[in-house]
Amino acid sequence: MSSDTGARTPTYPGGIHAVLSQMEGRRDGFSFAPGEALPCLDTDLVPLLAKTVTEPARDPAENDKVRSSYHRKRFALRQEFTGASEICFLNGLLIAHLRKRDFPVHAPALFHRLWAEQGGFLCSTLNARWLVSSVTTFGDHGQTAAQRSVGLALTVLFGTMKLYETERLYSGLPPDRAFALDAKVKAKLPVEMDAYSITAGGLDVNMIGRLWQEAGTDPVIAPLAQHLLDRLIHDDRTLFRRLMIMRQRKSRRDAAIPRKPVIQSNIAPVAADRPVLGASELRWGLVSTIRAPLLQIARFAAHHLEIGAEALHIHLDQSDPAAAAFLGRHPRLNVIQCDDAYWRASGKARMDAHQQRQAFNATRTLRSVSEDLDWLGHIDVDEFLLGAAPLATALAQISPDAAVARLTPTEVLASDTAADRPRHFKLTHKGAGVAKATLQYVYPTFGLHLYGGFLSHTIGKVFARTGIPGTRLGIHTLKYMGEDATNTATLPGVHLGHLHAPSWSFFREHFEFRRRRGSYRPRSENGRLDLSHIIAFLAESEGEPGLRALFDEVALDTPELRARLAAQGMLLTHPLDPDAAVLRVFGELP
Repeated sequence: MSSDTGARTPTYPGGIHAVLSQMEGRRDGFSFAPGEALPCLDTDLVPLLAKTVTEPARDPAENDKVRSSYHRKRFALRQEFTGASEICFLNGLLIAHLRKRDFPVHAPALFHRLWAEQGGFLCSTLNARWLVSSVTTFGDHGQTAAQRSVGLALTVLFGTMKLYETERLYSGLPPDRAFALDAKVKAKLPVEMDAYSITAGGLDVNMIGRLWQEAGTDPVIAPLAQHLLDRLIHDDRTLFRRLMIMRQRKSRRDAAIPRKPVIQSNIAPVAADRPVLGASELRWGLVSTIRAPLLQIARFAAHHLEIGAEALHIHLDQSDPAAAAFLGRHPRLNVIQCDDAYWRASGKARMDAHQQRQAFNATRTLRSVSEDLDWLGHIDVDEFLLGAAPLATALAQISPDAAVARLTPTEVLASDTAADRPRHFKLTHKGAGVAKATLQYVYPTFGLHLYGGFLSHTIGKVFARTGIPGTRLGIHTLKYMGEDATNTATLPGVHLGHLHAPSWSFFREHFEFRRRRGSYRPRSENGRLDLSHIIAFLAESEGEPGLRALFDEVALDTPELRARLAAQGMLLTHPLDPDAAVLRVFGELP
C-alpha cells in the first residue's frame, strides 16, 4: 500500500469521481419507438420454452431500420440467442433493461417471475456468462434480503475472478496450472491484508460454503446460485483448484518437517502467594494510546476517574504539549508524549502501524505498574467501561488463578443530533447469548454479512493482572511467552461501551482511515465474507447512498432498531454524560 505521506496517485485518473462517471455513463434507459414494449408481467411463459429464436436478419419483424435503442439491443440479443429458447432471450432482455437507471416498472417483477417459474430450465440452458449476469441482477433487484445479499456476494466473487484470471494469463501459465511453491516472493499484500495460508487457510471453503448455505434459504435464487457454485468447484481452471493443488504439494513437502506442537493450554502463572484482595483494596487502572482533541481525551479520562480508576496512563500518539500540561495536573493521570525523544529513550524506532504502537505502550506500562496496580486495562479513547456496580467489585470476583479478565463489547447506537448523549448500546448475538441467525431479523439487509452486527470489533478488550513475568499486553489479548494466555475469565456485570460511530458525520470523517488502516480493512484470514467486502462494494458501486443505507440499518438509533434488539436481549441502555463528568473532574477546559 502506498504511503499516506505526500501526494497519492489514483489508479484511475480523476479518482473515484471519474470511476463513477464512467460507470454511470452507459446507464441511460432504452428509448422505445411507437408500438415497442417489454412483454407484460402476465405473459404466458410456457409457450416460450419450446419456441426458438430466429435469426433477426431474416425476420421481417426485426430486420428493419433501427427505430430505437431498444430495437438495437433487441436485435443484438436475438442474434446472440438465435437457435435458443425464447425464454433465454427474454431473460437477457430483462437483464439489459435492469442494468439501466430507468426501466419499465414491471421489469423486476417479470425477471423474478421468470426465475421462480422457469429457473431450472434456465440453469440447464444458459451459458455461464448469462448465469452470472442473472445472479448479478438478483443482487440489484432481488425481492428478498437473501436474493440481494447472495446476488451481491456472487457479483463481487465472479467480478474479481474475471479480473485476476485475466491478469494471470500474462504470467505465461494456463489457468489449470498452479504456481511453483518456490516461486513465492516476500512482499506485502495490498491494503495491508495478511497473506492466505496455503495449508491452514479456510477462507476459500468458508466463502463457498457460506454462499451455498445462504442461497439455500431462498427457493428462487437457490437453483441459480448453487448451480454456479457447483460449476465453480468442479472447474479445474480456477484459483480454488490451483490453491488445492498447491496445498497438497506443500502438505507432502512439509510432512517430514517436525512441527511445533499446538498449544492447548497456555497458563500465565499468577503468583501463588499473591493476596486475594477485596473490592475496597483492589487497585485498577487503564493504559491508552490516543490521538484525539483535548475534549475527547478529557471525556475519556473523566469518566474512568469517576468510576474509580487508580491511574490512567495516557500516551499521546501525536505530541501535544498544551494537552499534556492540562491533563497532567490531575494526580491520577500519567500523560506521556510519544515524541521523537520518547522513542529514542525507548530504544525502539517508532512503528508505522498504530496497532503496534498501542501494543508496545501497553506492554511497557504493564511492566512498570505492578507495584501500584493489581489490574491494568487496555482500551481506546472512544471506549467507556459500563457497569452498574463499581468496577473493583467485578474485578474482585475474578478467580485468583485468572490472568486475564475479558470485557464484553457493545457498540453505541448513533444519533444525528449533536446534543444527544450516548444512551443506547447494542450487543453481538454472542454477547446476548442468542443464535447467529438472529442477526438477519435484527438487520434484514446486512445482518448476514456483519459478524455480530457490529461495524467495529467484536472481540472485546481485556484487563491484565499485573506482575506476571513473560507477559505482553496486546490490543485484544494478553500474551504469555509469545502465545495467548488461556487462563481467562469474563468480567461480570461490565461492558465495554464503544462509541465507534456516534453519528453519521463521525462515521464519514473516519471512514477512509478505518478502511485503509483500521477496523474496515480487509483481513484475508477471517474465514467469511465480511464487513470489509460489503463496505468496499457499497463504496465503489453505490457511493454515499449505499454507505448511508448500511449505517442507517445497523448503527442509527431508531425506535424500530431498539425494539428488534430488545426483543432478542441485545439492547443495553446505559446513559452517559461525559461532558458533565469533564466539568466535575477538570472544570472548564482551556
